Amino acid sequence: MKRPKHVLILEGYCKQCLPFIRGFKELGCEVSVLCGSRLDCSYASRLPDHKILGVCDFARPEESERFIVDLVKSGRFDIVFPPFDFSARILSHHKQELSAYAYICANDADVFDRANDKNEVMRVCMENGLPCPRTVFGARSVADAVGKGLVFPAIIKPVRSFGARGFHIFQTPEEMERFVWEQGIDLEASVLQECIPVRSEVMTGTVYVDRFGEVKSSFLYVSKHLFPEDGGTSTMNVLMDRDIIHDTIATLVTKMGLRGVVGVDLMIDCRDNVAKVLEINPRAPHAITIGFLSGFNLAQQILEDACGQEVTCFDKTDTSLCVRIGQTDLLWFLSSPDRFRKSPRRMGYKRVREQMFFWDDPLPWFAFLLQGLLDFRKKMKEKRH
Repeated sequence: MKRPKHVLILEGYCKQCLPFIRGFKELGCEVSVLCGSRLDCSYASRLPDHKILGVCDFARPEESERFIVDLVKSGRFDIVFPPFDFSARILSHHKQELSAYAYICANDADVFDRANDKNEVMRVCMENGLPCPRTVFGARSVADAVGKGLVFPAIIKPVRSFGARGFHIFQTPEEMERFVWEQGIDLEASVLQECIPVRSEVMTGTVYVDRFGEVKSSFLYVSKHLFPEDGGTSTMNVLMDRDIIHDTIATLVTKMGLRGVVGVDLMIDCRDNVAKVLEINPRAPHAITIGFLSGFNLAQQILEDACGQEVTCFDKTDTSLCVRIGQTDLLWFLSSPDRFRKSPRRMGYKRVREQMFFWDDPLPWFAFLLQGLLDFRKKMKEKRH
């Protein structure tokens, strides 16, 4: 009898690990997960066959890189999957050497770095007529940016970052110029673009691109709740379906030469109802569980690609599902003035699921809550000092 594939999933603190752990287990795979703490949601899960405590921490990049590379070189694993940017970058930059030991679910280094460069993504969009915020390139000063066509309100954000780190909105050139001078911002290492109104809807498109470059699945979800509301992470998401957005994403990932699981962040501009590309995440998005729950088996697609098989095409259009991250959605509810108007029941969603809670594996939900509380307490102590 042929032994099951042994899958290593990195960054066990990420909530997007959980649907992949479940997905690979249901396919008969042996699953190991790399965790940095016993409080990681993946460590709390009863589903992995092996829980490896080690170093996978973006605060310790060099040590983490050595640990991950050595772990893969142990030869114990058939497939290695990175759920987040940090481990995806490590695998991409070591893909050539590590591919001798396992199937590496990461893009080649040059493709990863290009997709991780927000200016390059905007350049590809603008050159191919794909909707995106108006962006200026190569500006050496704010006056230079205005001369190149930057319109206000405008934003500055780092070329490479994740979340809302380093994101700033400015109403006038003078306001931006003062900030750039005070903070010593390097404009050539920044994205300078128009600000899409904050009341516009945030959304994510997730695709699976097989080894031949063909898009095998594509699903969209809109973030109805964000915490904080002025640019935080999504806490409640709902499926949507719009052909033109699927086409935009497929064209973009194809032009960028991406493979595997890819997330594309967009905003549906409230001024013209057009979904505009913001950035590419060459890894699994935070709310990828909504895809698994609605019938997109990305674990199956990864396994088929790794085994050299024809990758199954999934095409679902059910938009009735609403998925929330209860721990952070509670924070949204406590802080939002629209808490009652924007409740899922009020918006007509009857199928509301918890993203991290399953009756057969409930502990990750509580581990994620406890870790969040401890992180919050740590941040409060840092502020007091």
